Amino acid sequence: MATNSASYNPIGEKTGPVTGPPPPLSSDTKAAVAGAASSSTTGSHIPGQDAGSKIGEAAEGEKKVKSEKELERDRKKAEKQAKFDQKKAQAANKAAAPLSSKSKEKKAKAEKKAEEDVLPAYVEDTPAGEKKIIKSFDDPQYKAYNPTAVESAWYAWWEKEGFFKPEFAEDGKVKPEGSFVIVEPPPNVTGNLHMGHALGNALQDVMIRWNRMQGKTTLWLPGCDHAGISTQNVVENMLWRREQKTRHDLGRPKFVETVWEWKEEYHTKINTVLRRMGGSFDWTREAFTMNKDFAAAVTETFVRLHEEGIIYRANRLVNWCTKLNTSLSNLEVSNKELTGRTLLDVPGYEKKVEFGVIVHFKYAIEGTDEHIEVATTRIETMLGDTGVAVHPEDDRYKHLVGKNAVHPFIEGRLMPIVADTYVEKDFGTGAVKITPAHDPNDFDLGKRHNLKFINILTDDGKMNENAGSYVGQKRFDVRYTIQEDLKKAGLYVDKKDNPMSVPLCEKSKDIIEPLLKPQWWMNMKDMAADALNAVTSGEIKIMPESSEKSYIRWMSNINDWCLSRQLWWGHQAPMYFAEIYGEDGDEADGKLWFAGRTQEDAEVKARKALPGKNFKLRRDEDVLDTWFSSGLWPFATMGWPNKTHDLETLFPTSVLETGWDIIPFWVARMIMFSIKLTGKIPFTEVYCHSLIRDSDGRKMSKSLGNVIDPQDVIEGIALEDLHKKLLVGNLAPVEVQKATKYQKSAFPDGIPQCGTDALRFALVSYTTGGGDIAFDIKVIHGYRKFCNKIYQATKFVLGKLDADFVPQKVGGSTGKESLAEKWILHKLTTAARDVNQSLGEREFMRSTSYIYQYWLNQLCDVFIENSKAILQDGTAEEKRSAQDTLYTALEGGLTMIHPYMPFLTEELWQRLPRRPEDKTPSIVLAKYPVYDAKLDDPKSEEAYELVLNISKGIRSLMAEYSLKDEGKVFVATTDATAHTTASAQQQSIKSLSGKGVTSIEILPVSAARPAGCVIFSVSSSAAVLLHVKGRVDIEAEITKASKKAEATKKGIEKQQKILNDEGYKEKVSKELQEVEKNKLRDLESELKGFEETIGQFENLKLEG
Repeated sequence: MATNSASYNPIGEKTGPVTGPPPPLSSDTKAAVAGAASSSTTGSHIPGQDAGSKIGEAAEGEKKVKSEKELERDRKKAEKQAKFDQKKAQAANKAAAPLSSKSKEKKAKAEKKAEEDVLPAYVEDTPAGEKKIIKSFDDPQYKAYNPTAVESAWYAWWEKEGFFKPEFAEDGKVKPEGSFVIVEPPPNVTGNLHMGHALGNALQDVMIRWNRMQGKTTLWLPGCDHAGISTQNVVENMLWRREQKTRHDLGRPKFVETVWEWKEEYHTKINTVLRRMGGSFDWTREAFTMNKDFAAAVTETFVRLHEEGIIYRANRLVNWCTKLNTSLSNLEVSNKELTGRTLLDVPGYEKKVEFGVIVHFKYAIEGTDEHIEVATTRIETMLGDTGVAVHPEDDRYKHLVGKNAVHPFIEGRLMPIVADTYVEKDFGTGAVKITPAHDPNDFDLGKRHNLKFINILTDDGKMNENAGSYVGQKRFDVRYTIQEDLKKAGLYVDKKDNPMSVPLCEKSKDIIEPLLKPQWWMNMKDMAADALNAVTSGEIKIMPESSEKSYIRWMSNINDWCLSRQLWWGHQAPMYFAEIYGEDGDEADGKLWFAGRTQEDAEVKARKALPGKNFKLRRDEDVLDTWFSSGLWPFATMGWPNKTHDLETLFPTSVLETGWDIIPFWVARMIMFSIKLTGKIPFTEVYCHSLIRDSDGRKMSKSLGNVIDPQDVIEGIALEDLHKKLLVGNLAPVEVQKATKYQKSAFPDGIPQCGTDALRFALVSYTTGGGDIAFDIKVIHGYRKFCNKIYQATKFVLGKLDADFVPQKVGGSTGKESLAEKWILHKLTTAARDVNQSLGEREFMRSTSYIYQYWLNQLCDVFIENSKAILQDGTAEEKRSAQDTLYTALEGGLTMIHPYMPFLTEELWQRLPRRPEDKTPSIVLAKYPVYDAKLDDPKSEEAYELVLNISKGIRSLMAEYSLKDEGKVFVATTDATAHTTASAQQQSIKSLSGKGVTSIEILPVSAARPAGCVIFSVSSSAAVLLHVKGRVDIEAEITKASKKAEATKKGIEKQQKILNDEGYKEKVSKELQEVEKNKLRDLESELKGFEETIGQFENLKLEG
């Protein structure tokens, strides 16, 4: 029997013949699959092989002794593999054999055609912003799907016409259908967009366009983030690379001006790509986190929260990046885990620096010959030591408590020995050095014991005047020299490997130093509690569940937030320090700082707080953490703190679509700020998409060269040009080499042109709400072929509509439809139902699967093919009905896929004749398909599925027995319903069965099986028989059918075991049990067919 390609499998079910599971693979097939997997272009793994493992190898150092059975099995496997390898070698030799003259001629024709198919550069005739001038399908640029031509001109027209603006009711409120609002997560103005942005924007635009087509008031608000640290870092690097200047050479005003110029350039580039991606943004509402209105919102927030005491001044340890010269929040620091001694690259050092060790050394005790041994992983910080702690119950050190240790390198510094239960007396030496100004734990110890807080570092990581003779030396140079000096002083004890965590700056990869700095801090406790409750109460839903758990975990353990950043690019803190004449004011003293919306506002507060004092105000030079302003994004973009129409009608927003990795950075802070400042949640739903990784599963990084520009996928790019782009950025030469190597392996032929619609559809189809996405350009290019299928199908249908064709006023059933028409209308309405449900549940991958099935498997491959015969040979009434149904099926398909493929669908929809009284100007505003119960016709579906399965069975038998013509077919049915359907649809069956079939006969229900035929069991109610006598190798077919019969018997045994299990009967519903019983009946029918085939071939032998 042929493989049953008539199988229909609901999503999630295993694929196989209709009548049961497939027979087991042969060894040769298994080997072929394994071979294909190991060289797969789609990223499949070799079955049974873990990434990075060596198949079949025992653990290192082990030698497994194999049994006789294992040795025999290995021998057989080796023989089979050898046969398979031999077949592969033969195939390779065949492929490498010299081309025959016929083949050469064929190849030359193909090459000539390829040359002819190369199109000249596309030139758009439509004036910018005008509705596109539709060209004929005969135009060379439009004969086949050409993304460049199809995507041209539409966006400028959409934007000019205002299709993307929210449409309100006459009273200025949202329309009766409701509203749907998304504020775009603002991309950083640090450079070009990448595939992560493309993914998020594709998902958001699908939701926006879908809701707009449902008639809702919709708004997708665009904007960019100033990205303080990132942008300043990029511009400083650029400045140094181009002019060998630092920001200090320019001065603050000029440097900020330079950053604004950078911002304008890259902001424009970003918006160009967003438009190229088809994003239906309302550009009239575009926001930027440092424009005038947004800056006012930031100032208002800071001043208001300072006045309430939520923002306060404190001199605390901060995470300091010496490379960027700024403090960082804990979220901007990553920790590198080391198992022992490790040499790491550190910015500003030519040689790698040693980490992962602990150095033991001794301090002398004042006035005695005794010493006390301590240990540290950061030996250079001993220059800031101001005490030693021991446990109060440690008998070894009780006599030393109250005495002083003597610092060997800082003259006159005595360090009190204190007792504290923080010390673990059984850990290490039981004595702990205390560096209060450079260690978080020591900070607390220093406070408790009133020790001195001595900072030994400058902001750029050099030793300051408190470091004695080491002043001016770089911190990690001192790490080495101080060990030598300890040895010379006889105080060095030992150095050992030590597992540890090294904090790194996320942006610069510098080693973070804890430094004591007076900064602005924000109390998070109460705001976090309200934000946590908004999620746990269900007021805000976060998907997937793993992201919600991450949010709850972080919010339950939140710390106060350090807001100050020592940068020049960003929102300068609206705080003013009162310099009182004749007094030395302490900048750590919050009482001398005054918040103001303006300096005059701050001055009023200062005069009230400092009566009779003579002072001048100086503004804080620090800027605020970027996430402070980003946290205001959902409502500041709507005009807050002013009571605007947008804020009153469109806030709270509907959905925030973002990456799970910025939940603590951004999502949590937006919820906290919104509840605090507006009294409302910022959105009702958070959908976290997956991270895109490259085809090797690595996180995308500029230094790896695997960051993909969406425009390169849309337009295509040569490998050489990909290499050139690496030289434009800030990559070091070593990183350029590494990135170039990756590009050569991942894109040996460059990136082919895929077009926007294929890219969008692919990205949405990747999205499950689960694990990370493995990016593969071949998958995206595959969807370009899908676009071409849609294009050619529409072109065919339009070619079959009469010039004066006017569609029905309303799409749907007329009552005159053929079975095939009823089937496709049923598929259309169920697809609309399933897609709408999937999008409502944010099951994006599932939604694309339904659309793909409808377009490819149902509309293109079946209904359009079936309609060809009717359009050619049917009556006038049949032709008109087929045209109406084709129109409805096509119109429904285009509007259904529009949110995913906006350009292609607009191009094709505009070519369709409009329904009477339909004045819709663009598919952007067309109605989205919805479920229509009148078209839901499961009986017609079942009947036509039988027709399809019969035709597929015929094609399978013709293929299996290599019959290309003169196919004589019989259809046997076992019940009256199947017989009636097959008889009525005989012409459809023939048209769908291929040109090689010359005759099809529907046998009476009780008719005997024709002699000389092989059988294909379609289901328990129908089978297909193909006459093969005299045309096949009978012995080979008997062997083949016998093997399949044996496999089917095993399937029957397995199915019977399931159905006879008492536990199964108790636990499984009657409906599911009936499904399994049907599978058994189909298997039994299949077995019967095999046995009859074998018997028939035996009879053929006898006849022969």
